[in-house]
Amino acid sequence: MSSRALFAEGLGTALLVFFGAGAATLSFGFRLTGTSPSAGVVATALVFGLVLLVLVYAIGPVSGCHVNPAVTIGFLAARRIGLRDALGYWVAQLVGGIVGAAGLYGVVHASSAYRPSMGLGADGYGKASMIGANAAGAFVAEVVLTFVFVLVILAVTRRASNATVAGLVIGLALALVHLVGIPIDGTSVNPARSLGPALFVGGSALSQLWVFLVAPLVGGGLSALVYQFLYPKGEEEASVAPAPEEQAP
Repeated sequence: MSSRALFAEGLGTALLVFFGAGAATLSFGFRLTGTSPSAGVVATALVFGLVLLVLVYAIGPVSGCHVNPAVTIGFLAARRIGLRDALGYWVAQLVGGIVGAAGLYGVVHASSAYRPSMGLGADGYGKASMIGANAAGAFVAEVVLTFVFVLVILAVTRRASNATVAGLVIGLALALVHLVGIPIDGTSVNPARSLGPALFVGGSALSQLWVFLVAPLVGGGLSALVYQFLYPKGEEEASVAPAPEEQAP
């Protein structure tokens, strides 16, 4: 595992959190999309999808652009990445998520309109859910949404010939799950994305964090099992898988 790949994963995760959670904060905290919850949902979902789309093409050739522990556990369970590399990715992603949230907190905290109740894009259930989903509902939703998201990534990256369109498909998949998930619990599908904002918001966001750490990992692992069933012959993998260390300059 090269230092360039780890740096790319940390940087990519930080940018994903900064822009995605930033859009959520501006939409639902500062209410820049108006009083319509639907407008905020669409705006936030599009930003998450677009920033991931851009990152896939920008850092995909370097690290594979997992920028998500659930994606990494999916690749690990599907035997497309080794345990040592996965551990390095998880550390880089979690650190990146915290750094991205810190940067976002620094920006919005400097605003005279900022209030701690604005949430910094943190995920949550119960009173923090638009529909009042409980912990079980949020857990199931995160498992299902992450399962779909990671399965799409595993499938679209299974052949090198798909690399040119992989970013578009992956970005659209993330936007799709956010359109459904934001009203339920804010949408995590990414433990690193949830960890950073929760650390700065504290309170219920921190006490409820376990759902958004565990459920996406379960969904990512399940997606690998289904992927191996659908594609049992081990078809050619795309270049978005981490490059072997010997190929690094």
